[in-house]
Amino acid sequence: MSKAIDSELLAGLEQASAPRKRLFEAGHMKLLVLHLISQAPKFSYDIIKDVGAVVGGGYSPSTGTIYPTLNYLEEQQYIHAELNTDERKQYSITQIGMQHLEAEHATVKKILCRFDTRKQIHNNEQYVDIKRAMENLKAALRIKIQHCELTPEQVFAIAEKIDQAAVEISRMEVTQ
Repeated sequence: MSKAIDSELLAGLEQASAPRKRLFEAGHMKLLVLHLISQAPKFSYDIIKDVGAVVGGGYSPSTGTIYPTLNYLEEQQYIHAELNTDERKQYSITQIGMQHLEAEHATVKKILCRFDTRKQIHNNEQYVDIKRAMENLKAALRIKIQHCELTPEQVFAIAEKIDQAAVEISRMEVTQ
């Protein structure tokens, strides 16, 4: 890290460099899926689409996430699966599931609010150039790391350039 970084930025970087928050906290995917099923009976494909729509940002849960979630909800008797004429399972919420959802109403509301805020930020056209530039930076780093064995000096030089950009951005005048 460059010595040019001031203490104000270091404090911000410490907070920003903390491990990224997981998209879903423990149990939140289960509650979101249960909430979505409570709105209308759904097939697993519809649940995947609906979760993606709630989360936004191009997120789509894998079947490896959804099917264990559905199995858990079935085991807890929160949902019931019924085979339709095409041999596809359609999931409906049970009375026990409704009671559980009511008990967790505040948590469900918090989950939905968090993803709504995330979508608003992601869909804000004002930030499109910043998002593009960040994606370019991530892609360049991925390519460099995957195709080259970087020396410690090169790693330091790359980190220093990113740190310098962070310092410059933090010092920019912004009107509010």
